[in-house]
Amino acid sequence: MSRVIKILGTGCPKCQSMTKVVQTVITENNIDASIEKVEDMMDIMKYNIMTTPALVIDDAITIKGRVPSKDEVLALLI
Repeated sequence: MSRVIKILGTGCPKCQSMTKVVQTVITENNIDASIEKVEDMMDIMKYNIMTTPALVIDDAITIKGRVPSKDEVLALLI
């Protein structure tokens, strides 16, 4: 079953770093997942978060306001 990953953020350096970390983990571990970048503030506000970037996996907010490590992302996806 493919995981749905959303990265909430306006495109700031932290948001870009989070996207790179998530893409690397998915590629290195052959995880079946799609990444969607959510950059529109109205869409981000629907998740009721105050700080970006935020990582949403299968509609659950898992990390917000910081860039996670590769190990942390892997633990959330397996």
